[in-house]
Amino acid sequence: MQRLATIPAIVDQHAEDAAFLWSRRCREIDGPILGENDIGRIDQRLDANLEGLFASGEAAWAAANARFSDYKEAPELFVMACLALRWELEKSVAAVIEAAATLGEMGIKAVSGAIARTPREKLRPFVAKWVDSRETMLKCIGLAALWHHRSDAGPRLGELVANGQTEVRVRALRLAGALRRRDLLPVVAECLAADQPRERFAASFAACLLGAGRASLPVLDDLLASAGVSPSEVIDIRLLASAGPPAKAWLQKYLNQPLLRQRALSATGMLGDRSIVPWLMERMREPQCAYAAGLAWRDLFEVDFNDTDVFIVDPAFLGEEFADIESPLPSADRANAWWDEGRGPGKHKPFRSMRKQRLVAIQASFDNPKLPLANWRRTQRFPAWM
Repeated sequence: MQRLATIPAIVDQHAEDAAFLWSRRCREIDGPILGENDIGRIDQRLDANLEGLFASGEAAWAAANARFSDYKEAPELFVMACLALRWELEKSVAAVIEAAATLGEMGIKAVSGAIARTPREKLRPFVAKWVDSRETMLKCIGLAALWHHRSDAGPRLGELVANGQTEVRVRALRLAGALRRRDLLPVVAECLAADQPRERFAASFAACLLGAGRASLPVLDDLLASAGVSPSEVIDIRLLASAGPPAKAWLQKYLNQPLLRQRALSATGMLGDRSIVPWLMERMREPQCAYAAGLAWRDLFEVDFNDTDVFIVDPAFLGEEFADIESPLPSADRANAWWDEGRGPGKHKPFRSMRKQRLVAIQASFDNPKLPLANWRRTQRFPAWM
């Protein structure tokens, strides 16, 4: 870290913008609205601000610390972590880890985000120490580094899958699946009966990736009644693990259950059956179903609906009964016009949302256990002004 001549206001702006852009990226990275080009433009701006900070030396570290003192949030910690890791400064990295401990899971997420943007060679001095540490948080951060850079810890990974802390096991299970570590399948199978829902879900996902998806199906069914995991995530993996007619029959069952109807409705587009278009448009007219129907509509078509008028930013436009519902919401009338009046999917360039990228990557790996789990979060880094 060098002391350089800098303009404080510009350095502060870089720190603020980098935190904001990373926060926005986190909100959208697995979502149904933006695609890899859109995220790539965010990445281009984020990298530009980080490069400005890297070039600012001590002034950047001071600015990042000052922001974290004022706003003890994950985005501000992410900026600090990017600087400390890029400069490979042990004291600064230790300060980041200490700050992360005060934020819990969000602190780990912030450091993980910085690790994802740090070159592998810059991480080498730290990863082994993190993985071998007795501290749960450091092990989690070490596993995050292995996950982002798809690195195998060898025999050590088996020890991590059997670690005494749930947080460590969950991350190790996910990594074992992504790396196709079939030698760990017996341990993964044992974790299907774990006490913690998050661990059972991670084990189910890993089992599917390792070619043993059939054993995970009843576990996923049980998890739908658990408060420990997101029903939407469970439904996604359950459908991908049982594609075809069985998946359709399974989902239909939950469309008739009031507690899970909205979650099931939002996943209907994953089946790719466009015969449900009229039915979806009718659901758009129901305030309690409109948002979920919109999510299904986005999954059903590889179209950038930001370039259409199908979705409404102001829900009140659809009527008073829609006013308090999350937006953007689909307009049934506009969806019908888009579908029936020659402006349907064939009139658009192919578009794949980040959510769709994730689903396609996971499905490909489920279908071929020898195929590595692709990094669906890859982006095309186009200049922000294009």
